[in-house]
Amino acid sequence: MKNIALITGAAGGIGREFAKIHASHGGDLVAVDLNLEGLEELKLELSLSHPQCQIHLIQSNLSEADSTAKIYQELKEAKIDIDILINNAGFGGLGMFHERNWHADENMIKVNVLALASLSRYFLPDFVARGAGKILNVSSTVSLIPGPMQAVYFASKAFVTSFSHSLAGELEGTGVSVTALLPGATQTGFGAQSGMDKTKIYRQPASPKDVALVGYHAMMAGKLQVIAGLPWTQRLSLAISPLIPKRILLSRIKKQQVPS
Repeated sequence: MKNIALITGAAGGIGREFAKIHASHGGDLVAVDLNLEGLEELKLELSLSHPQCQIHLIQSNLSEADSTAKIYQELKEAKIDIDILINNAGFGGLGMFHERNWHADENMIKVNVLALASLSRYFLPDFVARGAGKILNVSSTVSLIPGPMQAVYFASKAFVTSFSHSLAGELEGTGVSVTALLPGATQTGFGAQSGMDKTKIYRQPASPKDVALVGYHAMMAGKLQVIAGLPWTQRLSLAISPLIPKRILLSRIKKQQVPS
């Protein structure tokens, strides 16, 4: 295998598009997801469209404590060296924090935060040792603002953005880059799963292919951060949000997240 990208959440949405893009650039893949059927469908699709692409599938529940260690160990035993790590897996949920199921929010933290940080920790020493490697962390534009009605999700993505920037600063001069992708609302299963597809924020969702292309090219260029799939009206709102009094901003965001 050559130019190998490990992609979490690869069975659908933006992750599936990352896999297709990387394969189109002649790279091989380690595709990770809980959805084994989706992974097998991806492998079949790529075997037809890009027969030169070698694909190693790993079914994994990233909310389990030892999941990332098992992924790393499996690849070491298979002598598969990762060149690119795309931490794409994640999920959200809508509702008042004190009313939501805590187990669901706890798993959200495990997947969105702990698994992402853990995979980065496992693979970064290898990248630094050989002076080459790229990490793309899929965050969100909501990482830049507070999120009443999605307190855990917004906070988890704030971690991803800050963590990515911090790693990029630490790794300057090592040959390893870290890029944060901040998508806006995107046409994936995330919207329906989280309930966000019924809110004002999801009125103009972007194509997952378009978002993935922007993120992939930013990663390959070694950029620090890139925003994708955000209409100009929302870009403007995001730009001025630091100037808005916090309580007014909180009230506005909360109203935008009430299902209509």
